[in-house]
Amino acid sequence: FSDVINWVVHSLFYGEEQGMTKDASLCGNDSNLTLHNVSDLNFLNAVHCVGNYGELLNSGNTNRGMNQINDGSTGMLYATPFGQLNHENDYLSIFATGDTLIDGIREKGSLNCGVIVPEDFDGQITNSSKLVGMSVDYCQTLTAALFNGDSKVVNWSTFMESDESSFVALNNGTIDVLAGGRVEKKYDFGSSSSFSGFQFSTPYYFGNETAGEDVSFFAFTTREDDVMFTSFVNFIILATIYAQEEGMERDKSEEIWVLRDVIAYSGSYDKIYKNNFENVTEGERGRNILNINGDPQIHSFPGLTVRNQ
Repeated sequence: FSDVINWVVHSLFYGEEQGMTKDASLCGNDSNLTLHNVSDLNFLNAVHCVGNYGELLNSGNTNRGMNQINDGSTGMLYATPFGQLNHENDYLSIFATGDTLIDGIREKGSLNCGVIVPEDFDGQITNSSKLVGMSVDYCQTLTAALFNGDSKVVNWSTFMESDESSFVALNNGTIDVLAGGRVEKKYDFGSSSSFSGFQFSTPYYFGNETAGEDVSFFAFTTREDDVMFTSFVNFIILATIYAQEEGMERDKSEEIWVLRDVIAYSGSYDKIYKNNFENVTEGERGRNILNINGDPQIHSFPGLTVRNQ
């Protein structure tokens, strides 16, 4: 149900991106909802029947700050506030409760990480750069966080984006987490015949598409059956963005208990980005910079389309 709510909200964003407005003539009343898979619901009915995101805000102020559609000219990196971080306890104890994937991974002594690679990829995964290298770095950062700073206990699997083998491997437990996949509606809900649904982390890389296009969001993907592990994985991304916001360095993280191993291994988001996109200037990074000025932060995830009425 939370997935449905999330996609209803994204449909409101999508409506504004596409210039769609409330239209009673398109507001559908489907009496056969029990015949649909959840992913088949017409989420854009939210726009047709109620209005797009801007209409719901009902604000005459054209400067809506972060509550605007991002067109790719400003950053979208923003860490959801963590709250109080000065506890003394081992942060893993918060996520590991005795019967979770985190416990299983730590017990077996390694993380199985899948990485999406291009069709023509034939190099060494750990020597990669650009998006593949960034995905590798985040897998190793996750591993360091799981194993008290040891980033080497990770087993690699590579997958092409052109098929669903990566999601099959994630679904059947061959890999614990997938890096470098795109956030897509069809994988959020899954398929009853092939696999159940998946969860996507906060994106760590954004495409340069325009506001009216489906923007590419690259993130970690986890199974839906372990909320604690999904939350922990998402925290890893947010921790690197938070470190960038706070100007935290690798050798200054000891006092922040919950960020210790993440920052000690990877440093901030910028360190990871520049390690893999060293020739990309600040002005060319598009959405892949901090949103520190209250710039537009809104854009829909891919997968929503206008249906023929």
